[in-house]
Amino acid sequence: MNSAYEVIIRPIVSERSFDLMNENKYTFEVAKNAPKEEIRAAIQKLFGVRVLKVNTINVKPKKKRVRYQVGMTRSWKKAVVTLAPGDTIEVFGKQSAED
Repeated sequence: MNSAYEVIIRPIVSERSFDLMNENKYTFEVAKNAPKEEIRAAIQKLFGVRVLKVNTINVKPKKKRVRYQVGMTRSWKKAVVTLAPGDTIEVFGKQSAED
């Protein structure tokens, strides 16, 4: 079993992930070989919350071009974690409603 810091790479910051936070769902980039059970255990250990559900998505690479060079972006794995009612994760420390 990997360390919790090896399983959870970073939180995903996007408009969609912020909208999901209202539904008590949080999005993270995770290790490509991490199963849902390891992701659940890592989130519970790192943030001290109860995880109800883990959904994973393998993000495929996209074609990108820089002048004449054509390449691909990297492939990675995303996890959307649903927390128990009342539990929250402070992604950016203290957040206020005015921001």
